[in-house]
Amino acid sequence: MSPAAGGDEDDLTTIRVDQFFPHPPAKVWRALTDPELLARWQMPGAEDFRLRVGHRYRMTSVPRPNSRFSGVVEVRVLAYDTERMLSLRWTDADPANPADWTITWTLEHEGRGTRLFLVHEGFDPDDPAQMMARTIMNGGWRGHVLPALGQALERLG
Repeated sequence: MSPAAGGDEDDLTTIRVDQFFPHPPAKVWRALTDPELLARWQMPGAEDFRLRVGHRYRMTSVPRPNSRFSGVVEVRVLAYDTERMLSLRWTDADPANPADWTITWTLEHEGRGTRLFLVHEGFDPDDPAQMMARTIMNGGWRGHVLPALGQALERLG
C-alpha cells in the first residue's frame, strides 16, 4: 500500500497528497534536498536546509493570525533514505502556537517518472486554529507548493 493510501479525508490529523512528476526519482530528490533548488519552490529560509539528521533551520512565510501562525517555521531534519524518503519536523517559532507537525516526503519510481507522496501529520482536530491551519496548508500544498516544485523540476531540464 502506498504511503498516501489507507487514509481518508475524515482524518483531520493529517494531510495526504500524492503527485506524479515526469522526472526520475534522483531529480525529484535533488529538488527536495538541494538548498539552492529548495529556495526556488519552498519558503524563504529553505536555502539553509542541510541533508543531515538533526539539522535545524528556519523558514518564513506570511503570518496567519486566524491559525495562530507566527510566520516563522522552525524545521528539524528527522530522517531520510536517499531518493526514497525525507521526514521533517515543523514547529511554529512562537511557543504560544502548539503546532508540532511531521512532514514526510516519499518517492516511488513510476514508469518514466516519480510518484511523490506528502504526509503532513499532527493536526489537533479539537483546536479550531489547527483546523484552520490544516485547511490553509492543504490548499497551499496542492495549489502552490507542489505546482512550484513541478516548475522547479521543469527548469532543471
